[in-house]
Amino acid sequence: MVEQIGAMVEQGPEDWQIVQQVNGVGRMELGGRWKFESEEKVEVRLVWEDTGVAVTSGLDWQVASTKDDGTWEAVLEHIPVGGLYRLETRLRVAEIPAGEWSPRGDMRHFLGVGDLWVIAGQSNSAGYGRGPYEDPAELGVHLFRNSERWALATHPMNESTDTQHPVNREAANPGHSPYLQFGRLLKRDLGYPVGLVQTSLGGSPLKRWNPGEPEDSDLFENMVRCVEKVGGKVRGILWYQGESDAGTDADATSYAERFTQAVSAWREALKDTELPVLTVQLNRVFRPADDAEADRYWSQVREAQRQVPKQVPVIAVVPTLDLPLSDLIHTSPAGNMLLGERLARAALGMVYGRAMAWKAPDLVVARSKDGRVELEFANVESRMDSIDVQANAFRVEDEGGQVTVTKVIYPQDNCVELVLQRALQGKAKVHGGYGKAPATVPGDMERFLPMLGFWGINIG
Repeated sequence: MVEQIGAMVEQGPEDWQIVQQVNGVGRMELGGRWKFESEEKVEVRLVWEDTGVAVTSGLDWQVASTKDDGTWEAVLEHIPVGGLYRLETRLRVAEIPAGEWSPRGDMRHFLGVGDLWVIAGQSNSAGYGRGPYEDPAELGVHLFRNSERWALATHPMNESTDTQHPVNREAANPGHSPYLQFGRLLKRDLGYPVGLVQTSLGGSPLKRWNPGEPEDSDLFENMVRCVEKVGGKVRGILWYQGESDAGTDADATSYAERFTQAVSAWREALKDTELPVLTVQLNRVFRPADDAEADRYWSQVREAQRQVPKQVPVIAVVPTLDLPLSDLIHTSPAGNMLLGERLARAALGMVYGRAMAWKAPDLVVARSKDGRVELEFANVESRMDSIDVQANAFRVEDEGGQVTVTKVIYPQDNCVELVLQRALQGKAKVHGGYGKAPATVPGDMERFLPMLGFWGINIG
């Protein structure tokens, strides 16, 4: 190994790193060693990567704390949100005028100050979309990989080359995910860089993310460790999980309580009581058609994902029931591009306060009316309708059992009407987007945004 001279950076940001901004500014702590044949001082500065001009006058060359033991330390503060920046170091020697011939120092390239988002969950979060896609890398959207090195964000995001935490190593190479599109759209609207921190794992149940359950919460611990590695603070968490908890009655019926518990633990560990969490409601899965228990479990988990944002602040949920799959259970690249856009709009609306209609149609009341069941939805900007008016994604049950829905009517407003084969008997419930792989669900047609699936809603 070649022995270096000058100023060496051993602590601080690395190439491609995004530093979490706080109130519009960032901070970088630096340190390392120096070596030269005479007494000198280490100097540091931050410049624009594309021009070499100091970012601000206060970030131009400044003297570090240079020690006789050959080490140095410095802090760059009040770094404006944005980038991309370059960190430069050099030595200042008494007998050499400061300037272009100052003894060399290490540099760090393509740095940014912006917002960090953690990617957590299971395979659809890890990114298992298969097939071709047009989703190119973009400067200013960077990824903290499993190697624990920063890089330009590219697919597959959860690949495990040189992983430093095999706890979330995939058994096979993953594919395409929604999050490059999410980061790209966020960065373009906000005007500053976005960093992504990948921690997800295909097939992982909620209990591995929830320290409140008796089993080993190793993925929770790994997520917290990764956040510490990138500076200890992030803007939010992107959560797509639930498939592994749609297999038993105990897991499905307790999902809302356990997920709420997990969010509380995340916020406590990351020291942010209102840390935003963007969740994704379960898409479809193609399993045997006669698996009635699985139909119920998947519907119950979707209902939990719909209800938690109503009960816990700063949680959003986006729909998926219209997104195409690339196999039996994983959202395709085309679907991921739409999902990334929906997540970005949810972030911009809920977290960043943009005035936009990002919420999906959501059932607010089901009522018996003139021998029909009328479903009224919130968050409808145009009208509830369907691209397949013959499709029936609803199920009605009463004290006499299942009641056949003979027709679905769209009055061209914020309601949907269900025509029943017989009159309701006693207490009745309705489910929407029912089952593992429901038929085409209606949505807000001008936004082409499907409704959220729901389960067990009382008919008044």
